[in-house]
Amino acid sequence: MLIYPNIDPIAVSIGPLKIHWYGLMYLVGFGAAWLLACHRAGKPNSNWTKDQVSDLIFWSAVGVIIGGRFGYVLFYNFDQFLSNPFWLLKIWEGGMSFHGGLLGVITALYYFSLRINKRFFEVADFTAPLVPLGLAAGRIGNFIGGELWGRVSDKPWAMVFPEAGPLPRHPSQLYQFALEGILLFTILWWFSSKPKPPMAISGLFLTGYGTFRLFVEQFRQPDAHIGFIFANSITMGQFLSTPMILGGLILIFWSYSSKTRINSH
Repeated sequence: MLIYPNIDPIAVSIGPLKIHWYGLMYLVGFGAAWLLACHRAGKPNSNWTKDQVSDLIFWSAVGVIIGGRFGYVLFYNFDQFLSNPFWLLKIWEGGMSFHGGLLGVITALYYFSLRINKRFFEVADFTAPLVPLGLAAGRIGNFIGGELWGRVSDKPWAMVFPEAGPLPRHPSQLYQFALEGILLFTILWWFSSKPKPPMAISGLFLTGYGTFRLFVEQFRQPDAHIGFIFANSITMGQFLSTPMILGGLILIFWSYSSKTRINSH
């Protein structure tokens, strides 16, 4: 097995102020998204300005934080919320959900599209390729924090995580970093490098992320307070990712239908 590096999850400590690596990874993710968006906006006939890009990243960040927290509470800790509603506001205690963050970003993008008078899917298709590097950064943050580890494994690359007991486990955070982050980014960046019909890029993002998440959940340890939610094999992550795949496939099919292609000219 490999040795877990056991990095201090606190990157900077100044008196009572503690900055965790996980929080810094959010900044890395949004910074990477801004740079990529500026690169795309700088191309001829992009129909995007740098001011619009900056506003897009701001509203996306708002959607990620609010939606991610609400999703974590709703999908993973609703009982604790019912017993203490103010726990929802204790973001510093940790707890974010990708699927909640996705819903938050969709809401923010819809609002933003109205503000700048663009069609929703014009904004969503522009944003989708920017997301995976942020996901990659977040999974590195999970790995450094020694959280969201995998199931027990005898693979030679398994690791013993300090908070997960003495048995070696899949480093599932790194699997997600590679698939939901680097590979998905590569696919979307290549796919979006040339004009595509509306909804196609968004559909591919939903399908790609949902598929990779469905796969990695086979190696990731289910949340202890939830466990498997169906047939002793289906996790909450798989349950929430399935509609993403179906929705993504519908968007792709719809985007390439003859009617959609005609309307997009």
